[in-house]
Amino acid sequence: MIKKINGEAWKQLQFKGWKKMRKKYAISSQGRAASYQEDIYKDGKILEGSVTSGYKTLNLHIDGNNGTIYFHREVAKLFCKKNSPSEKFVIHLNHNKMDNRAKNLKWAGQKLVSSHQQNSPLKIAYKKVQHTRNLGLKLTAAQVKSIKDLIANPRRRLTYKQIAEKYKVSEMTIYRIKSGENWSNVK
Repeated sequence: MIKKINGEAWKQLQFKGWKKMRKKYAISSQGRAASYQEDIYKDGKILEGSVTSGYKTLNLHIDGNNGTIYFHREVAKLFCKKNSPSEKFVIHLNHNKMDNRAKNLKWAGQKLVSSHQQNSPLKIAYKKVQHTRNLGLKLTAAQVKSIKDLIANPRRRLTYKQIAEKYKVSEMTIYRIKSGENWSNVK
């Protein structure tokens, strides 16, 4: 038996092979999943699911295949409005992948997904740690300054490959230093 939550709505999941299942499955606007026979409130059972890459999932064995259903995608399909066909991704507005309430989910295109991810508290904290990190780096700030000076010199004779060999790093590292992707804090 499932307790009712004010404002919660349930909708049955329909996926490939769902008619052959012994039980019916549903997802709620509050991000809860349940299995039931006839009535969700009378004989339903809340399913905890598992966690895959930080997202709540439900693994169903359908016709010998393992079907993984992501809670957030199913909630979005059933309870969130899609404004454009280009919106193929679902983002968590509060950046908490375990909070699958419909009001916390939004359909998004690739551009919005990328910008939303950059504002994630975890991403911001990671960037802060990376900017102040000293251990485990192949280059020092002084070496990076020298590399940037070399790259900026219009009369330099060394190629990026030669600069990389000189400092014992990959050529890609040199390109990333040049673009500011790496070591942007060193001027």
